[in-house]
Amino acid sequence: MKFDVIDAVISPRGQMETLSQFEVKHILQASHGELGRIFRNCSLAVLNSGSPLDDGKELFERYPDFFIEIIQRHRGIKLALKNAPAIAFVDGKLMTGINEHLFTVLRDVLYVQNKIVDSPRFNLANSADITNAVFHILRNAHIMDPRKDPNLVVCWGGHSISREEYEYTKEVGYEMGLRDLDICTGCGPGAMKGPMKGATIGHAKQRSGVGRYLGLTEPGIIAAESPNPIVNKLIIMPDIEKRLEAFVRAGHGIVVFPGGAGTAEEILYVLGILLHPDNVSMPFPLIFTGPKCAEDYFIQINQFIVDTLGLEAQQRYKIIIDDPARVAREMKAGIKLVRAYRVQKQDAFYYNWSLKIDEQFQQPFNPNHENMRALALHKDQESHTLAANLRRAFSGVVAGNVKEDGILAIEKYGNFELNGDTEIMEPMDALLSAFVEQHRMKLAGAEYVPCYSIVKQ
Repeated sequence: MKFDVIDAVISPRGQMETLSQFEVKHILQASHGELGRIFRNCSLAVLNSGSPLDDGKELFERYPDFFIEIIQRHRGIKLALKNAPAIAFVDGKLMTGINEHLFTVLRDVLYVQNKIVDSPRFNLANSADITNAVFHILRNAHIMDPRKDPNLVVCWGGHSISREEYEYTKEVGYEMGLRDLDICTGCGPGAMKGPMKGATIGHAKQRSGVGRYLGLTEPGIIAAESPNPIVNKLIIMPDIEKRLEAFVRAGHGIVVFPGGAGTAEEILYVLGILLHPDNVSMPFPLIFTGPKCAEDYFIQINQFIVDTLGLEAQQRYKIIIDDPARVAREMKAGIKLVRAYRVQKQDAFYYNWSLKIDEQFQQPFNPNHENMRALALHKDQESHTLAANLRRAFSGVVAGNVKEDGILAIEKYGNFELNGDTEIMEPMDALLSAFVEQHRMKLAGAEYVPCYSIVKQ
């Protein structure tokens, strides 16, 4: 099947408009090899914004002839697009928001490589340096405002949710917008788009100006979750671990909507951090919410957490069903406690330096067959360490579901094997099976073929 494509040459708008000849030369030199492949793939994902496709491998197969080239001009650079998805254009002209996101890709991919990965300033095997690197990436994206009171709510949830669940995310976003709360999500569709869409109306009614709609993504997931058009600040982190750290460092509270394996990964990440002894007294509002039809979903999530991580983990979140206004009120009240705590600790409002994050949550996990098989999925370890290993297990499921490298590995070597104690594996099997039955692994209508096998010891 052929898909409509367009060729175009575009200029930057809002960023990277003024560059020295030295900077342009450096960009041209850096845009080849593996970095060029990442830039090309992320750019194609941005151009696919608005498509229901959630399979990175299929996206690249649809547009095998897509090509993007950086062109040097005396006043800076332009981008030449060949065989770009026509969905990104209106009457032959590239949409302004997509133009901005394309140059964001260029900014972040090159900045991370040149100023973080290749810089002797950062030792990415060191926990403190990783946290500092995340800070520098966010600051380079100009999302930090030292004059602004804490008000950024991170919203997590699936891209594959029902219409009723999606409408509910908009209602929650609307109530938060009315209370001058800004939104940060994983930037894709579904539960990542709904809260932003609702908040735009809430902000407009309060005449509070254009809100912040931050989208945090990474090269491995962006093709399956193309940035939605409401995102006005897109940041591409180098990997999933730094993306997750950016969420909890920049955000002041988290709302979790229904989702699938990716949402479970995010829940386990934040719970693992909050369970660390150094973070016990730190206020961090965490709310699970959905419409009445999603109540069973949260019952299953709650039971899985209790069965694996225990009652202590359960105390770190609230479950609110079918009450958007209460979600917003609870989040607003929780963020007031966050502000008071930051003042007491003399911590920044715009970046949570005080939060303790162990290296096991920071070091990139490669979800290959060997590493997935070797995960320590047993209760003979501290709860925050178990949460880290469970998070890696769900990260592997996400990779096998939607990431190009993971999909290819499953096709070549078969399913990932998850081995562990029965008291861990049975709840995991039950939760993943429920996700499949509820069509939470892929977009509704697509038949799901599991990429994992549960092995109970």
